[in-house]
Amino acid sequence: MGGRGVLLTSNLPQLQNLIKRDPAAYKEEFLQQWNHYDSIRQIFQINPDEQAQHFRELVSFISQVAQCYPKETKDFPSHLSTLLLENYGTLMPDTRKNLVQNLVMLRNKDVITSIELLKCLFPLLPRTTSSNLRAFIRKTILSDIRTANLRTKNHKLNRAVQAMLFTMVERGMDAEVVGDKGKLRSAGPTSDKTANNGEEAMWAVILTKELWRKRIWTDAKPVSIVALGCFHPVMKVQSASIHFFLGSDDEKEDSDDEEDGGTDVRALHHRREVNKKRRGDDKKLQKQLNAAKKKKYNKNAPMTPNFPALQLLNDPQTFAEKLYDNLSRYDKRFSLEHKILIMQLLSRVMGAHKLCVLSFYTYIIKYLAYHQLRVPSILVALAQSVHDLTPPDALTPVVQKLAAEFVHPGVGSEVIAAGINSIREVCRRQPWAMEEDLLGDLVEYRRSRDKAVTAAARGLLQLYREVNPGMLKRRERGKDASIGMSKGGQPLPFGHSTDAAVDIEGLMLLEDHLRKLREEEMGDADNDGEDDEAAAWEGWDVETDSDSESESEGWIDVDSEGDDNVEVSDSEDERESAPKPPGETEPETDPNLNRISTLATTKILTPADFALLNDLRIQAATKAIESGGGSKAKRKLATLEANKKAMQVGPSDGTFISENDILGPRKKAKADYAERIASIEKGREGREKYGSLKGKKNKESPSSSTNREKARNKPIMMILSSGAVRGKKKASLREKQQKLRAHIERAKKSYH
Repeated sequence: MGGRGVLLTSNLPQLQNLIKRDPAAYKEEFLQQWNHYDSIRQIFQINPDEQAQHFRELVSFISQVAQCYPKETKDFPSHLSTLLLENYGTLMPDTRKNLVQNLVMLRNKDVITSIELLKCLFPLLPRTTSSNLRAFIRKTILSDIRTANLRTKNHKLNRAVQAMLFTMVERGMDAEVVGDKGKLRSAGPTSDKTANNGEEAMWAVILTKELWRKRIWTDAKPVSIVALGCFHPVMKVQSASIHFFLGSDDEKEDSDDEEDGGTDVRALHHRREVNKKRRGDDKKLQKQLNAAKKKKYNKNAPMTPNFPALQLLNDPQTFAEKLYDNLSRYDKRFSLEHKILIMQLLSRVMGAHKLCVLSFYTYIIKYLAYHQLRVPSILVALAQSVHDLTPPDALTPVVQKLAAEFVHPGVGSEVIAAGINSIREVCRRQPWAMEEDLLGDLVEYRRSRDKAVTAAARGLLQLYREVNPGMLKRRERGKDASIGMSKGGQPLPFGHSTDAAVDIEGLMLLEDHLRKLREEEMGDADNDGEDDEAAAWEGWDVETDSDSESESEGWIDVDSEGDDNVEVSDSEDERESAPKPPGETEPETDPNLNRISTLATTKILTPADFALLNDLRIQAATKAIESGGGSKAKRKLATLEANKKAMQVGPSDGTFISENDILGPRKKAKADYAERIASIEKGREGREKYGSLKGKKNKESPSSSTNREKARNKPIMMILSSGAVRGKKKASLREKQQKLRAHIERAKKSYH
């Protein structure tokens, strides 16, 4: 106890050290400091500027030793959170930062839970004006949620945080939509600053996007939070939410990993040469260069999310109808840029889920003009919204409007190419939207002198040769389409399908595979109950299969008897077709292929099951080729492999298009600043150093050309008036003879 006599009441770090070593022995000193803290806290609530430094020291001291006295300090976290939430505006910046840091310290020491900490930090984000404190709070929230979901999903914490974020977005939904057009952009804040500006909703959307981008949350709940933000009355909240679904690069602006600009590599090297040389500077420089290289690589890498947000929307039809209602109701309040964002999102939702919002096509007609600003983006939105279930009656006026506005001799070739390409993209998804007379007029543009117009018209011609050659003139159909029509091949009308949906193709392979796995597990003694249930299901399957096989065998006997009785003529065609090997193998394989699987009625198929089904179908097709299958089996295998590759790349390749698909091939456009700089940098690759190499070749030290080399390039009039030339003119015969002899001697020495 010798240290107690040395201990001073004001020396809090020393007391903190002693308490951590022996909490029971220094409990009285702690209680004395606790009572002192309680009295100063009451004074601090009345006058925050009085004794602020001493109050911060006491708070830091109690936070350090709170885990040693849990009963005495059980109300301490609530004191800090109450001070922050109720008196935030009157606190000094240093006091705010100190209180937040001590709350985080209490969470790190497990004195409080993550939910208690986040309930205090979430309201502070829209209120704080300090960028450093805001960045610290944001980083703390993200790291705490990431740590909680590191090994397994913490569903309790996730539900609580998602409820708080949902409340933050929902709180300002009743306000009036102001818009961002003209004077509405500079609308001043009301008395309720955070509610008017949508700061809470904006931070909720930013945090949700960040947690989705880091793949901490990948389910439908964060998608519902951002989907609610798409209808928020504040424009910046709407824009941030829409950008999340569009998958644009604006998401990276909200990332804490990319807050700074790009690292200047040349500045790092220059700083290393100029500054004082230290031992560890080379390692630091190399570390910074590696980080800059990695960041540049990650920036250029394409974004491929695992769980597309559009597919996780809850009730996408209602979501699309609300988007269109928001777009049409506030058409005069929204700027063109914001309306195009909503059009793009609405079109992607309609195309991905095959929805029908027919009023959207009547709304978008007024923007289909070649002089309209951002018309390529509008044409992209129109094409993406069309699918095979869209009624052709709703699209026919749109196609006619496109042809009337974009395809006529009074506009440029680029406009005509964009119009034909947009019509082609619409008709690719719904071929019945085209009229026969209009198609004939558009196809005639394939004889145009412009390359882009010719390519667009040929693309439209090739499309209808494949989907509906009957709408083309006879000379324009092509050989393959004419042969197909002569054989009776006709496209199905709108709303018709070839066969009824009876079974999933190849599902029998998956059922047999799962049955084999069940049979292998039957030998395990640990899972008796599961084995009995599996055996019961298996017996039921075997009974149905045996029944179907017995019935098929009975029908085969009847057919064979009927063939013996009816077969009278001996035609050569029948004899030639009988001994074909494929004809003999088909009756053996058809019963297995045509069996209707009952797996879909007893099991919910997951995406993993469908991936396994695709692999099993590829294996079966490979075996069929190895056993002597023809070109049909090879085509089937190629189709399955192409489908597998398309599923790995993503579902958006065939559904979503870009402006380049609409504009088509163009002449070399004028390069912008970024393209010119990239071209310059590309030309500098492989060179030692850009600049003139004159006079620097084969020299140890770099230098310019010599004076003698420079004298050769001087103007003749300057040389005529120089002293050397005038001296030669005035030289005597003796001087000329001496110079000649000296020149001859030098020449002799150089040759020997």
